[in-house]
Amino acid sequence: MTKIRFSKEHEWLLASDGVVTIGISDYAQGQLGDVVYVELPNIGKNVNQGEQGAVVESVKAASEIYAPVGGEVVEVNDKLEDDPSLVNSDPLGEGWFFKLKINNESELDVLMNEDAYLEYVERLS
Repeated sequence: MTKIRFSKEHEWLLASDGVVTIGISDYAQGQLGDVVYVELPNIGKNVNQGEQGAVVESVKAASEIYAPVGGEVVEVNDKLEDDPSLVNSDPLGEGWFFKLKINNESELDVLMNEDAYLEYVERLS
């Protein structure tokens, strides 16, 4: 069974069979405003937990997307190059950024479940 997890930097991930799909939360896309450009990592790139994996630019700002876990990039969401607004319209679905083959599954343990993340976001406002 796959469970969604969140980082304090507002990335989400879904883990399935050693591969994680990574995107940003609805809260994060709301803070960014309209996304106009996404820079995705190269397939084969290795990133460590907490390192920059992608960049998103909105009408308000540019922001790094950090890897909530370390691993090798095995897939990127090419749809975002043609339609970066998917990050706004479907942040937890079609607006995902990249997939990693995870290096260390124990890194998942430091991430929040959905309830904990919602409480975390509530404290930010």
